[in-house]
Amino acid sequence: MSDSKIVSKVQEDDLPGLEANLDPKPDWEPRYPGSGRLDRKVAIVTGGDSGIGRAVAVLFAREGANVVISHLEEEEDALRTAELVEDEGGRAVTIAGDIGDRDHCREIIDLAIRKFGQIDILVNNAGEQHPDKEVTEISKKQLKRTFQTNVFGMFYMVQAAMPYLGRGAAIINCTSVTMYKGADELLDYSATKGAITAFTHSLSQNLAEKGIRVNGVAPGPIWTPLNPFGGASEEKLETFGQNVPMGRPGQPNEVAPSFLFLACEDSSYMSGQVLHPNGGTIVGS
Repeated sequence: MSDSKIVSKVQEDDLPGLEANLDPKPDWEPRYPGSGRLDRKVAIVTGGDSGIGRAVAVLFAREGANVVISHLEEEEDALRTAELVEDEGGRAVTIAGDIGDRDHCREIIDLAIRKFGQIDILVNNAGEQHPDKEVTEISKKQLKRTFQTNVFGMFYMVQAAMPYLGRGAAIINCTSVTMYKGADELLDYSATKGAITAFTHSLSQNLAEKGIRVNGVAPGPIWTPLNPFGGASEEKLETFGQNVPMGRPGQPNEVAPSFLFLACEDSSYMSGQVLHPNGGTIVGS
């Protein structure tokens, strides 16, 4: 079990859903032995309870990191991810709450410092999406909520973490292929991913003199709880992932290595860049 668990009563819809209830289960297991690339590092992974976040947390632990797992209210998934991190030899701590709340983001950072004394890697992975066939169907509440989680949450996490990020630290933001090619049913979500990409480019320049690298990962269609539990229409789910050149959705453990590369010294001369694990779709960088 994890060292500590902070639970807040967060109300949400069905999103992002429990990975424990997903069938078939996503592949999160690391695909190769660790080599100590994150030895003695401390990483925060938002949305770390399931999907890409789980795969990243476990892979980071295999490479020697301790991990703070931020999640909304999927406690069962978060505790399972913490167990998996510890199975890899890392220490894990979980914290539940809404990253769209600036005070909660400060709580995440405070927890990391209390438990581990440092922060080396910030993975801004948490996000939400809601399908709408018509732009007029997007409610004011939904529009605010999507930007609050996807964009404001990243700003809040970075702002809270900055006092503890030193030279050599890495920030990795999760954007999306939808930023580059669009998505007819994900208008507000795609707009937030455009904002995230611009934020990544600009923040990388802002923090370059401090020796902090900022990069992004833009996954394509990945099999996680986000889409089948309300993030995509039934029509889209019927052919999910089939429209990419590889003809299938990706798995979380096919995305996590991109985050690892950007977190470790292998990418020491990279900042302001975006990697594209998207099944072969050609996009502008």
